[in-house]
Amino acid sequence: MKKAKITVVGAGFVGATTAQRLAEKSLGDVVLHDIVPDMPKGKALDMMESACLEGFDATVRGTNDPADYQDSDLVVITSGIARKPGMSRDDLLKTNAGIVGGVAENVKKYAPNAIVIVVSNPLDVMTCLVGAKTGFPAHRVMGMAGVLDSARFRCFLAMELGVSHQDVQAMVLGGHGDDMVPLTRYSTVSGICVEDLIPKARLEEIVKRTRNGGAEIVALLKTGSAYYAPSASVVQMVQSIVRDEKRILPCAAWCTGQYGIQDMFVGVPCKLGRSGVEQILELKLTDAERKLLQTSADHVRASMKILGL
Repeated sequence: MKKAKITVVGAGFVGATTAQRLAEKSLGDVVLHDIVPDMPKGKALDMMESACLEGFDATVRGTNDPADYQDSDLVVITSGIARKPGMSRDDLLKTNAGIVGGVAENVKKYAPNAIVIVVSNPLDVMTCLVGAKTGFPAHRVMGMAGVLDSARFRCFLAMELGVSHQDVQAMVLGGHGDDMVPLTRYSTVSGICVEDLIPKARLEEIVKRTRNGGAEIVALLKTGSAYYAPSASVVQMVQSIVRDEKRILPCAAWCTGQYGIQDMFVGVPCKLGRSGVEQILELKLTDAERKLLQTSADHVRASMKILGL
């Protein structure tokens, strides 16, 4: 089987950590691109020097030339400025739109058959922008958000209950922002609904912490934003695609009426396989859950209008 070629655009903390994890899992050969002269080459060389210690045979190559995206099977876009304390993801909108839009044009030019995973914030809107700029079929463009938000929710639930993180499953839908929708009814510990294990008031506090998960880390770091959990989230998505695992993961995907959402990218449960988003699954939501999801989608659409999408 042909080894996948995976290009990671943006060699900052998220991009570099993603490249490292992709290589260490031998998911494919990695190209790490950034506009900063020589920096991605240095990081890639450092990773390659760890190959004999970590036991991987994937190659990692750094570059400043977008032509090196050529023949990529997947492209992960992490480019853009990170949040600072007090900033919302929406504060990054116009600045990152200029950066990500340029990357999307390069992807279209040099990697026209690639599957694209967008990580840059504000994530759902940037995914919409990449979809518009590339013109790729909708199943080949998606955003990483739900996996990360669900991972944070799972973490907080496991910490609260004092159980193995591996036994906790959770689902977070909607936009990657303050109005994301953690679904407590669909969150379980070894099949037991968390609503039966955690008092409602305390569960609401955990939901609130999940929505504020990124900002909490930004405030603690003082400079920069999260990258360990975001990179791990990307890698889970890439693995499901490269190995055709058919994992059901929440991703920003193009909706065509599912959940009453039309013609936009927003976080929904997806089956990820070799061709990208192979199916969007529609969960049975209560009226209250559906209203929350619609509110989250409306926020994304408002940002789309600012960018003329």
